[in-house]
Amino acid sequence: MEKRCLLGLFSFAIFLAFDPAFAAQVEAITESGKPLIRKSSGGRPFTVNSTALSDRQLSATSRLARRYPWKTSIVTTVFWIGEQPTGNNPVPNRTSSWDKQWPRSYGGFDDPNPAHRSNYIPVKFKPRQNPFYCALPYNDKARTGHRPEAPRVVPWFKEAYQGPAVSTCKDRWVAIRKGNRTVYAQWEDAGPFRTDHWQYVFGNERPKPNLNKGAGLDVSPAVRDYLELNETDVTDWRFVNFSEVPRGPWSTLGENNTFVINGRKKGVKAR
Repeated sequence: MEKRCLLGLFSFAIFLAFDPAFAAQVEAITESGKPLIRKSSGGRPFTVNSTALSDRQLSATSRLARRYPWKTSIVTTVFWIGEQPTGNNPVPNRTSSWDKQWPRSYGGFDDPNPAHRSNYIPVKFKPRQNPFYCALPYNDKARTGHRPEAPRVVPWFKEAYQGPAVSTCKDRWVAIRKGNRTVYAQWEDAGPFRTDHWQYVFGNERPKPNLNKGAGLDVSPAVRDYLELNETDVTDWRFVNFSEVPRGPWSTLGENNTFVINGRKKGVKAR
């Protein structure tokens, strides 16, 4: 009997090896928390264990990582809403590339002084936008409509397009890591220094030389505090889909925050 079982298993393995169409015809019909069931072309279901499901999830993550690879060893500087101009930062942050009244929209001056902050936010007010924000040196908007290259270079342009007046880059989620810590922030401004370097932001080029040691990423005080960054530091970053963003201190505040927006739709308080 044992020999017959072994022979049957061996024959089935040979069948799979020489009939790839069989594998191509299976269809996953899984629900969260339930075993994955696949249907063969003959309509007879068989169960795939949780290890196989985990492998599929890892495969999906791998595909996203290939679409949005890490930009490594990027000089990173700290900026904040309401920042005044300095020698190395000639542009004040009273406005952003996408918000002419940025401090008002945020709720006030995002004081970077650690003595004036608690739990990643200023002690004087509760921000009305996500305090975990960043800037990258590209603006998809033109004076009217979008830059001519934007539909071609912004990977998610088509799915995010809401008309000529709306940026497809604003509020996009970005993962930023330093050592073994990773923080998640939303893209809220264009910079440092440049607003046209799509070859770096979406391509393989490195940041251009500038007054801040070739900085290619600006981060908010909240991001600085979470990663324990110096005022000028080095980090890695990449774009992420919202489905990849775990809950954390970046998921609790802000009218522009996807967690908050989705929570309101479902009547659930963001955490």
